[in-house]
Amino acid sequence: MRSPHAVIEAATPVPEGAASVENHPSAATTPGARTRSQLQRRKRIVQAAAALASRGGVEAMQMRTVAERAGVALGTLYRYFPSKMDLVVAVVGEEIDLLESSIQRRPPSAPTASGRAVDVLMRATRGLMREPELADALLRSLIMTEVETPFGDRMARLLLRVAGEGLTVELATEDQLTLANSLASVWVHELLEMLRGLRTYEQIQHRLEIVSARLLMDF
Repeated sequence: MRSPHAVIEAATPVPEGAASVENHPSAATTPGARTRSQLQRRKRIVQAAAALASRGGVEAMQMRTVAERAGVALGTLYRYFPSKMDLVVAVVGEEIDLLESSIQRRPPSAPTASGRAVDVLMRATRGLMREPELADALLRSLIMTEVETPFGDRMARLLLRVAGEGLTVELATEDQLTLANSLASVWVHELLEMLRGLRTYEQIQHRLEIVSARLLMDF
């Protein structure tokens, strides 16, 4: 297993003429404004990247290879994802989508807010750790200022929803939002420790149970 301190290719130079981050479809256009073909094209690209990563890790997600597998021009790929890290974030975003779908189909049944939160975080842990190198790249993206990722916010919103039994960001107090974000941050740290070979699933669950019980005791 790779160390989280291993160097990965965080950004690939954008070819001349490709759109900037501000203007590419994945950042500048809202999902409702995209055409069906744009959404389908983006989905093909993300699926192609995920398939390559599942076989060879992040190193296998070469932009040209992804474009060929998705059946799009290289310039088109760069307009959607100007760098490899943007593509990594999109792939893991798909994982969060799957997690949210799983929760809708099978909501956490624990009677306490902390129990429901730990259920969700352990599902997310198992999902991400199926591809350790991809998880490593995602966690690295969280501390890279040049890449904006909704990962942390989405996890905090998800924790609010399951811990507060439908609580939304709009209805949550500032303290509740802070506590949910803090729990998500602890979870990210535990994932990093697992990637370094310093945690097992059982240890992560135990530590999350302790922290969650204290952070969410007033939910």
